[in-house]
Amino acid sequence: MSFERIVTHGDFDGVVCAALCSSIYQCGRFVFTGPNSITRGEISIDTNDVVCDLPYPLECGLWFDHHRGNLEAVRLRGIDPGTVPGRFDERPSCARVILDYFGEQGEEVPPYFNKTVEEADVIDAFDYRSVDEWRRETPGKLVDMSLKVYFPSPREKTKYLGRLTGLVRDMALGDVLQDAEVASNLERCRVEERRMIEFIGKSVTFLPCDGKRELIVLDFTHYNRRPRVLKNLAYLVHPEALGVMTLTPLFRGGRKTNSFSISMSLSMNMTGRDHGKDIGEIMRLLNIGDGHAGAAAGTIRCDSKDEMLRAKKRVLEKVWDLWRSMPPGQPE
Repeated sequence: MSFERIVTHGDFDGVVCAALCSSIYQCGRFVFTGPNSITRGEISIDTNDVVCDLPYPLECGLWFDHHRGNLEAVRLRGIDPGTVPGRFDERPSCARVILDYFGEQGEEVPPYFNKTVEEADVIDAFDYRSVDEWRRETPGKLVDMSLKVYFPSPREKTKYLGRLTGLVRDMALGDVLQDAEVASNLERCRVEERRMIEFIGKSVTFLPCDGKRELIVLDFTHYNRRPRVLKNLAYLVHPEALGVMTLTPLFRGGRKTNSFSISMSLSMNMTGRDHGKDIGEIMRLLNIGDGHAGAAAGTIRCDSKDEMLRAKKRVLEKVWDLWRSMPPGQPE
């Protein structure tokens, strides 16, 4: 079986997915993108392509994914998921779906992929039980950090993603960290994180109805330039919080629009608790996006500033109502 390209998500899980598929299918052409590009049909995909960690396109050679909302979208289009070549499974990472698939197919991957996929499971599911555990510098965490550095252009980031995918395909993560470019990006990310933490400290708000300060809100919709912020760093400012929510303006052609994205994640305080919170379900119920139980994102389209302000108020209220309707649970 041969393919011309691997189309994958431009994050750590997506990189590991592409590395796995490249190792088996001997394919070295990669396309890195986000779910909206697939949903809007902005990328031409056919049966010569493998699609990983993204919504199912109109057609492809193989599709691998683990997002429940993407599976529901396939069914809503009248397609039987069982007829789609590849594999869907609600696993912690899409890389885990692919590794299991190859194992069942009798394909042998280099043994270091077992540890690499273990790291992808934890990182993609944000499966940490404390701030200290989250900040612990494992090889996977450090490689993931190198992806979060500022790139001067999308072309530069794509170039790095492609090179990194080749490294992750060919060696263990500890060896990947010895690469000069990876090490340089990692150190730059450390510097940028310190600036972000200071900025977040000045930007944190809570909803008026959130008397217990459960959900951190970072609202950047009033900025004319997209702030570079990693929302989970907010837990270093408010480690007692149960979740964080970020609202960010969307840009098209370098110009700010009235549309915005909303992303959420649960804090480490919720790990190991029967809390009943499902961020991905909140996005699906609002019909704005998708994700995992612990992290998800959505998009709200608006044609004017007034519409944006009304939509923002309405969405925040609905998110809070859904959040509160999910039982808090107790520590196990």
